[in-house]
Amino acid sequence: MDAAPPRTPAELPGESSRRAVLATYVAAAALTSTAYIAVFQNASVAAPAMTGTATTAGLPSSAGVAGTAAAAALLASLMATRGRRAGIALGIGVALVGGLITVAAILVSSFLLLVAGALLTGFGNAAIALSRYAAADLYPDARRGGVVGVVVWGSTIGAVLGPNLVAPANALGMDADLPRFAGAFLASAALFLLGAAVALFGPSAPATRTQDADTGPRLPMRRLLADLLATPIGRTAVIALVSGQAVMVLVMTMTPYELDHRGHGEVVIGLVISAHVLGMFALAPISGRLVDRLGAVRVMLAGFATLTFAGLLAAAMSGSIGTSLAIPLFLLGFGWNLSFVAGSALLASGGHYANRARLQGVVDAFVWGTSALAGVVAGLVVAWLGFAVLALMGAAVAVVMAATLALRAGRHEPVTAG
Repeated sequence: MDAAPPRTPAELPGESSRRAVLATYVAAAALTSTAYIAVFQNASVAAPAMTGTATTAGLPSSAGVAGTAAAAALLASLMATRGRRAGIALGIGVALVGGLITVAAILVSSFLLLVAGALLTGFGNAAIALSRYAAADLYPDARRGGVVGVVVWGSTIGAVLGPNLVAPANALGMDADLPRFAGAFLASAALFLLGAAVALFGPSAPATRTQDADTGPRLPMRRLLADLLATPIGRTAVIALVSGQAVMVLVMTMTPYELDHRGHGEVVIGLVISAHVLGMFALAPISGRLVDRLGAVRVMLAGFATLTFAGLLAAAMSGSIGTSLAIPLFLLGFGWNLSFVAGSALLASGGHYANRARLQGVVDAFVWGTSALAGVVAGLVVAWLGFAVLALMGAAVAVVMAATLALRAGRHEPVTAG
């Protein structure tokens, strides 16, 4: 990735403007993540109820991740020409359509329609994921880790409310003579609507001298990716983002099904998933500060060590799972958070704005595409070998990635975020 001069305060919006725009990103992330997480949990139980087989439990969430992958590149390309706000608002708007389709899927009992709706909700997930780079654009390079962490932290509300929204929303829906699962999907659609409104009508980032002067050549994507992977920082960022996401999704995707299969109800599932998503987002500002102070690679190593321990602990607890599974699932989320914030901080600067925005979207597309594949693999592994084997697979991948990063650091590759 081409180097860029450090951004100075004169080239950035004023502090009050930055805070207002940052608050918009955080609010949109909170609303959209609540809806997306509720869709994921509800669909992971609704799918096997519709089809009668465990192998379909991970397919809606995998479709959502595939939608996120496709949307990341599309929305980033729009952001490169129309600005960050347009891409974020459009992504959440498409997710709203997807949420309404999931409601229709339950009403007509169509699994294929459920998968289609889940795929479109991925656009909202992509939009709020890309908003972390939008926030980084507002601040000096030395603060980008902390700012990325703040936006990721915005999804903490989703971590708490999303999983626990499912049971009461479904109960209210059934009281209103709707089929089981329809209530939570309907509530998610309403939250997508609110998130789109916040993104569309909230304060927008003012133009800066940096972006006004950002008239460098628009390079082909193949050239951008080649330049990224040719640098130690670029390779390290991609390793952290892709592998951290894969490990997390392997274990997380099948947790609701495993709990349901062992006789635990929606309340227990909600508590465990809340703990997991809380780990993913609640400590993100701390992760960002650590990146700014200790360097990205050290934070990534800590993340993969945490992911390894989480996988081993989940495997050990698989024989007597229940609310106790909340402990390894929280650690799984926090390990992902460390690697995700660190990798994102490395990609938050370099090159001119349009190229940078497009490259970030393509990397996110690759990350989420790998994640979709991991979701499919997770369903097959649990169906054939069980949840404990799946958790051990996640731990093994984390060990390999930690060793790879340690070797890179040992070869004197950069260990700072800049």
